[in-house]
Amino acid sequence: MKVAPQEIVLAPVITEASMANLALKKYTFKVADSATKIDIAAAVEELFGVKVEKVNTMHVRGRMRRQGMHQGMTSGYKKAIVTLKADSKGIPFFESMV
Repeated sequence: MKVAPQEIVLAPVITEASMANLALKKYTFKVADSATKIDIAAAVEELFGVKVEKVNTMHVRGRMRRQGMHQGMTSGYKKAIVTLKADSKGIPFFESMV
């Protein structure tokens, strides 16, 4: 059963560190917990029409948050840093933010 690329790549991660990596052609995404590196590379290539060189993944743990006297955990997620090949074009969504 083939999974749609939109179910693998969930959202871009927009942070100061991820914006600094744009010059190195590294793009950061929030991805499905069950996605493998191969799935992520194929989904990014299909969604954005680029050539992926390498994918690094990591699990981000949830953080403790307080609001008044109540406390709880934020949800954790899986993050992928996708490096594009040197001859590949950039992703327009990220390029418009710089």
